[in-house]
Amino acid sequence: MIHHLRAAGVSLIVDARGTAVPAALHWGSDLGALAADALDALAAASVPAVPPSSIDVPLRLSLMPTLGDGWSGRPGLQAYRDPAGADGAAAARALQAPRLELVPGSVRVTGAASVADGEIVETSGATDASGGSLAFELVDPEASVAIATRLELTPQGVLRVRHRLSNRGTAPLGVGRLATVLPVPARASELVDFSGLWSHERRPIRRSLEHGVHARESRHGRGGHDDAFLLVAGTPGFGFRSGETWAVHVAWSGDTDAWAERSALGPATLGGGELLAPGEVVLGPGQAYETPWTIAVHSDSGLDGVSDRLHDWVRSWSAIAGRPRPVVLNTWEAVYFDHSLERLEPLIAAAERVGVERFVLDDGWFHGRRDDRRALGDWTVDAEVWPDGLGPLVERVHAAGMEFGLWVEPEMVSVDSDLARAHPEWLLGRAADPEWRFQRVLDLTAPGAAEHLFERLDALLAEHDIAYLKWDHNRDLLGGSSHAQTSAVYALIDRVRDAHPGVEIESCASGGARVDLGILERTDRVWPSDTNDPLVRQAIHRYTSLVVPPEYLGAHLGAARAHTTGRTAELSFRLASALFGSAGIEWNLATASDAELDAVARWTAEYRRLRPLLHSGRLVRADAADPAQHVQGVVASDRSHAVFSVAALGSAHAALPPAVRIPGLDPDQTYEVRALDLGPVRTIQDANPPWFDAGSVRWPGRALAEVGLPMPLLAPENAIVLELVVA
Repeated sequence: MIHHLRAAGVSLIVDARGTAVPAALHWGSDLGALAADALDALAAASVPAVPPSSIDVPLRLSLMPTLGDGWSGRPGLQAYRDPAGADGAAAARALQAPRLELVPGSVRVTGAASVADGEIVETSGATDASGGSLAFELVDPEASVAIATRLELTPQGVLRVRHRLSNRGTAPLGVGRLATVLPVPARASELVDFSGLWSHERRPIRRSLEHGVHARESRHGRGGHDDAFLLVAGTPGFGFRSGETWAVHVAWSGDTDAWAERSALGPATLGGGELLAPGEVVLGPGQAYETPWTIAVHSDSGLDGVSDRLHDWVRSWSAIAGRPRPVVLNTWEAVYFDHSLERLEPLIAAAERVGVERFVLDDGWFHGRRDDRRALGDWTVDAEVWPDGLGPLVERVHAAGMEFGLWVEPEMVSVDSDLARAHPEWLLGRAADPEWRFQRVLDLTAPGAAEHLFERLDALLAEHDIAYLKWDHNRDLLGGSSHAQTSAVYALIDRVRDAHPGVEIESCASGGARVDLGILERTDRVWPSDTNDPLVRQAIHRYTSLVVPPEYLGAHLGAARAHTTGRTAELSFRLASALFGSAGIEWNLATASDAELDAVARWTAEYRRLRPLLHSGRLVRADAADPAQHVQGVVASDRSHAVFSVAALGSAHAALPPAVRIPGLDPDQTYEVRALDLGPVRTIQDANPPWFDAGSVRWPGRALAEVGLPMPLLAPENAIVLELVVA
């Protein structure tokens, strides 16, 4: 049959006729409800000609393309056996160019994308617009392998794909690649993905898609600061608000592989999956390997359309949906390792004064931890620093009306630690391997290691009223199995959450080195970067939020002089930049002036007032005429309320910058526009547009989007936050 799944303006048409591996005939804009004869006609018209110097039949790009089909591009499956093994040389040869066939009767389709695997029932097709799922099984008897594939089109138009490879032979089966491969049309000829550095994550890279493979592989054992994050193919010049795009994201926190390919034969593809090292996954007889989900999104309205789908989908299963994201104060850049109740008392008092709701004690609280070169792994409270334990601190924080949170880094260990001395066999890799930040990785697959960590975390959470764990991960693996380690940390986090369901967990990895939809399923917040420099954070949040909704993105107000860059920023710029996320503070407020504390208190009050909108609305980014200007905001689902930031990141290209266009509003409504009071904003001239000095203006939504609103001449590294309400 030919199956048509539709949802939220997206169509997926899969040809599963006969015994050939099913093929996606169309993944893109909704084609509407098509009758069976129309689907048959589309399939017939989709058969290409036979190109010269090629196989003698039309090339059919399936959902699991291999050499056995005549596909000479990157295959979906690569596996191997020892020719001398029990299955013999014939099975080994068959795996070099597998000939997979659809198992008769294995296709199952449902119109409910949330139905579990065991509940799928066969139907005659799904042509409504509420999404659906499609599952089928492939087999190569000669190679003794079987693949179960599942595709889900969610009600938000997000496509999820995963595979399960089973070894049906009598000899071990090595897995080299098992990946998602999806077709994209020829017009998707431009690519955007990301790279970055520590404290400068998710820098976009744009290039054209030519013949050959553009591949982005992560070998860090975590995503890494240079993680490709999201690979987007689109029509030339696509932006935030324009162009047609197709995007993939691998929802996995270990090594990943994402690629775009244009074959010289014509077809173009996007692919993604877990990156497996040789010998990393070897299946014994009867064993199976299941891939992580590859998340794929089509948009006909640029990158913002990708965000719309992903944010709505994440919010449909999010553990924090509807739960207010508290104002957090983290102690790291305030006191570093200088811990004591006396040292922290002024900070607690200042946090109470400005309206902080969660106080997080960072690194330095545990046994022997006086600097970053020792004691990781010794997760007991340091009796010298805290002679009465953490109890008095927790009580003082609670008395100030705040929740208490704690920093941990369970996956790492210092060589100079009691744990490493007691269990050297738990250290990943070899003794001569280089350290990273003076620490090694704790092998969570070693017998007893994960159990020990759970016992320590469980004891801490049972003894103290801890509402929140900041779970850090400060180095690459550089050894061992990324697959096994990532699976083990997922299991550990799941176990901690099951035992303590009220505790929230933040994923931090020396900043933003582990931000993906795999870790997001298990955590309540991510730390996009170790930098609190607002100039750098503007871009980091702009692009991290393509995938991750703002309510997950920790956004902290830092000190005037940034810890990571040494750059000094206006308080209003720091406040404006930290408003659009899960807001917090990483600044020693005990050293702030009364005027600064009053400004921070006004800011936290505005955040609490606006967070129902900030954390549920539609994220909108303008394609500004001047690249030095960032215009982005959040618009309520009914478009009655919006908050936008207008930031000058550098010097304007013109003495009089163009009026700021504000997209995403209701064109038929009139909005009252006013600037939030986040402190003095530095401008080039004292003269402002009359509406700004008047305090507000009423302006039609259509005019705001098309004509734009004149703004004060902002000096570089300044921002204005606008609130817009239907008048």
